[in-house]
Amino acid sequence: MVENRMTKSKILAIGSANMDLVVSTQRFPQPGETVFGNKFGMYPGGKGANQAVAVAKLGGNVCFLGKMGNDLFREKLSASMQNDGVQLDHLLIDPNTSTGMALITVDSNGQNEIVVVSGSNMNLSPADVESKRAIFAAAKIVLLQLEIPLNTVTQSARLAKENGAIVILNPAPACELPQELLSMVDYLTPNETEAAFLIKQAVHDQESAQAAALMLLEKGVKNVILTMGKQGALLVNKEKTKLFPATKVQAVDTTAAGDAFNGALAFTLASGKNLDEAIRFANSVAAYSVTKMGAQSSMPTREDVQVFTRNA
Repeated sequence: MVENRMTKSKILAIGSANMDLVVSTQRFPQPGETVFGNKFGMYPGGKGANQAVAVAKLGGNVCFLGKMGNDLFREKLSASMQNDGVQLDHLLIDPNTSTGMALITVDSNGQNEIVVVSGSNMNLSPADVESKRAIFAAAKIVLLQLEIPLNTVTQSARLAKENGAIVILNPAPACELPQELLSMVDYLTPNETEAAFLIKQAVHDQESAQAAALMLLEKGVKNVILTMGKQGALLVNKEKTKLFPATKVQAVDTTAAGDAFNGALAFTLASGKNLDEAIRFANSVAAYSVTKMGAQSSMPTREDVQVFTRNA
C-alpha cells in the first residue's frame, strides 16, 4: 500500500558509493615531490552513500539506490552501510566493473585533495532507476548528487516529481546542469566553488553568494542553500535571504562536511520541521563531522549532535 503523501517519511538517496583510501600528511606534495604520510585508513564513502548514512545514523528512514561492483569493496561498503541502518534492498550489482573508490589526502589543517575513480557508479543508468520506479511512491524526499551520470540524476528527479517527492540536489562535483533538472529542484545545496561554476562568476563572500543564488533561482530552482564553510549557510528564495552562522570548531577532516549537511537537511525536512530548523540542525551536523576522520565514520547520531551542541 502506498503511504499517504502527508504521512510519507522515507528518504530515497540515489547516487555513488566509494571506498575512500585516506592518507594523512603534514602538507600536500608539490608535483613530482614525495612526502611522508602519518596515517592510512580505508573508509566507506561516496556522496550518495555518505548522505544515506548521515540520514540513517540520525534515525531517519532511508533507502539507498546505487550500483556497486561484485568485489571486496562492495562487501565492505554494504556491510558498513547496513550496520549504520541504511536499507539496501534495491542496490544494483555490476559484475563487470569495480566498485568506485577515492584516493584522499588530508593535510594538517584538515583540508583535502581527492581523486575519484568512479567505477560502477557511472554505470547507474536511467533505465536502472526506471526499473525501480515503484520505490519512489513511498519517498517524501529524493536526495541526489552528481557522482552518477547526469541523465540518471535527471530521470531520478522526474520520477520524484511524478510521485510528489521533494528533490534535494547537492551539485557536487560541479557540472553543467540542464534547465529541465534545475526546474525540478526544490533545494539546491552548492558550496561556493560549485555555485561559482554554475553561474560562471566568482563567489567569495556573502554578497557574491547572494547574487549567485538569485541567478540560480532565475533558472527555476525553488530554494538555494549555499554552504560557505566557516561562514555558515546562506538561504535564498523568493521570500527571503538569511545567513545561518556555522558552529566554530577545530577541523580535523573536512571530507564529508557537505554530505553531513545534506543528509541532515533531508532528515529534518522529512521529520516535518521547518526550513530554518533544518538548516540550523544541518550546520551542527556538518560541524560535528569535520571534527572526526573519514566520511561515513564521521557522521553523528542524534545523541552525538545533542552533546556536541551543548558543549559548543
